[in-house]
Amino acid sequence: MEKAIIKVHKRGIIVIPKRIREMLSIDEGTLLELRIENGKILLEPLDLWGRMWKCCQGSAEEAEEELSREEENFWAKRE
Repeated sequence: MEKAIIKVHKRGIIVIPKRIREMLSIDEGTLLELRIENGKILLEPLDLWGRMWKCCQGSAEEAEEELSREEENFWAKRE
């Protein structure tokens, strides 16, 4: 298990240490899902491609519609 102590800056900005970003292949622009579980903050890279391939049981149009809904839901939660 990897641990780090980080500081919360103005506007709630945190910096994930470079070694952790590299371990998890988190680059600039990577979307992270933030969850709160049992009073803890969890960040997890959001794998939209993996979700797309899992959902592709039907047509490409159905997969595209599902991804659009997921993206809309993602951004709606941020508002």
